[in-house]
Amino acid sequence: MRASAVLDRRMEASAATLRPARTAAGELPAAFERLFVREYGRVAAIAYRVVGDAAEAEDVAQDVFTSFYRRHDPEASYAPSWLYAAAAHSALNVIRGRTRRERRESSVASHENDRVSDPEAETIAAEERALVRATLARLPDQAAALLALRYSGLSYAECATALGVRIDQIGTRLRRAQEAFRKEVLRDDPRP
Repeated sequence: MRASAVLDRRMEASAATLRPARTAAGELPAAFERLFVREYGRVAAIAYRVVGDAAEAEDVAQDVFTSFYRRHDPEASYAPSWLYAAAAHSALNVIRGRTRRERRESSVASHENDRVSDPEAETIAAEERALVRATLARLPDQAAALLALRYSGLSYAECATALGVRIDQIGTRLRRAQEAFRKEVLRDDPRP
């Protein structure tokens, strides 16, 4: 997959003032191609962990790369961490927007279209995923981003770089984020 093919669609819709510079042959710079090939999978995986939908995760990843390309040097030392943090934040914005949209739609829509339940295990898993996403959406940005990054497989060092904090703060921040997450889940859990 070439970065230019993926990004062309996004870039065509952008305003002329934001249009990124291309080489004389119309190609993206080789440094950006390398960055894209190296980091796209991880950026998309972080987004997928948060949004839970492959198509939305790819949209988030493409938006993140487009945004980075317009404003930053692809050879910058902070490129991977910036991309990871932007993926987590953008994905959180997607689920927050989805939550707002669902609230609006549910207030307007009738309950005529209620689906027949899936098998029990599938239903429980879907409810748990929805609970996790809803809880992440209610957490402060830094806490939600840290949880998304860490549970997407990033090391403490990568999380620290992505969030712009010292590595020795990650353990404490992660513990606090996990505790805030746990409290939010228990707040909504009707079980004793």
